[in-house]
Amino acid sequence: MKHVQQAKLAWVEQRSPRGRFQIFRRHISEALGAPRDAGVAGGGHPFDVELSRLPPGATNFPFHAHAAQWELYLVVSGSGELRAGDTRTPVTAGDSFVCPPGEPHQIKNTGTEDLIYYVIADNPPADVINYPDSNKWLVKPQRKVFTLQETNYFADEE
Repeated sequence: MKHVQQAKLAWVEQRSPRGRFQIFRRHISEALGAPRDAGVAGGGHPFDVELSRLPPGATNFPFHAHAAQWELYLVVSGSGELRAGDTRTPVTAGDSFVCPPGEPHQIKNTGTEDLIYYVIADNPPADVINYPDSNKWLVKPQRKVFTLQETNYFADEE
């Protein structure tokens, strides 16, 4: 059995170049020995857990939808707004919600104190993430981001 004290884990910051997106995370599963984005087949756990913190006014990530990954959110403190599909829903301490594969989602801190929540994901061995606002795609575990250009099915095959 592995054991970690969450309060002793460093907050790891991820911020976009202009600061529109900002999140601090404690990677609990990684601290317990799970490799990032590996899934069970790659030596990971069957789920990934992290504690996230959004400062006031911050948005966690660009609006996105996973093709394979489920995410469960448990709000610990603060208040914010969940953008999911075509709806925006206020969230506060004690709220829980699930974002299934295919449903675009994003969280913004609309309050005056940090918004703190747990994310528990089912950690599939591979995932494709779509960003509907910018028409980008990300492939995991490679962590490559790209845009698509339509082509003929047999192009460059013959």
